Amino acid sequence: MTSPRPASIPEGLVIELSRGRVLPGAGAEADRWMKMLDDRVDECVATLDRERMAIEIVFRLKEDGEDYLYWVSVHGPNNGELDLTQAIDRDHLAQAKRTKEPGWVEAEPQVLMLPDPVRKAVLDWALRPADPA
Repeated sequence: MTSPRPASIPEGLVIELSRGRVLPGAGAEADRWMKMLDDRVDECVATLDRERMAIEIVFRLKEDGEDYLYWVSVHGPNNGELDLTQAIDRDHLAQAKRTKEPGWVEAEPQVLMLPDPVRKAVLDWALRPADPA
């Protein structure tokens, strides 16, 4: 059972914290994946427009012998799927399949705290009208 949407999160804005476990023995693959994304960050950022992604951050945590990747994202509704016609999306998906267990564990957002200028920028970006087709 999920609790009601926190009042601090505007309608339509999606706030996610997702955790995926790195496959046993795939730590070096996780290193390669994160290095690929970092080395190709301009390509990654170029995908954020169609995804209505205002913020995307990846963390890694090794705890109690387990290795996890945490994805933090703030985006608009219907943020889209990977576009497999794009090289970075194909490479990202292939690396994910080699690196982490399928699926994600999702945390439930509780509160969003943004100063007014940042809040305005995030909402203007993530909740803007869709481009005409």
